[in-house]
Amino acid sequence: MLRISRLTDYATVILAALAEDPARVQTAAALAERTRIAAPTVSKLLKQLHHAGLVSSTRGLRGGYRLTRPPAQISAAAILDALEGPFALTDCAAGQGQCDIEQTCRVGRAWQKVSLAIRRSLYEVTLAQLAGLDAVRLTTLERDMKAATTRSVGTR
Repeated sequence: MLRISRLTDYATVILAALAEDPARVQTAAALAERTRIAAPTVSKLLKQLHHAGLVSSTRGLRGGYRLTRPPAQISAAAILDALEGPFALTDCAAGQGQCDIEQTCRVGRAWQKVSLAIRRSLYEVTLAQLAGLDAVRLTTLERDMKAATTRSVGTR
């Protein structure tokens, strides 16, 4: 099963809270209270998001965190990369030389194609969409998936 980690999910919730008012600097404590995520977890995730360049921090009495760019310019892929590293379904999809049997494997290319399709989809979804600030548009991939599901249900 393909799943993001709980920490990645929490990071997305924190980013969505920041996206509601991107110009406003918000403290880790305020974000913890607003999102109902434990303060130590919020602080830990903000550090990772800062390290990845998704949020900036300001020290001092009026310090806190804010997004480094508009929510519509932050992709779901960037969020996942920041928390979990680059997405790849299999070792061979992560890059050449990552798998011991890639020279004789017949399925690697197909998995690479699937991995690339998922990665493209992750780039198409923005933080603005994840935060509910922008309607998610039905992509070609979604239409194809719905059509395939309809066909497979009809053949059972």
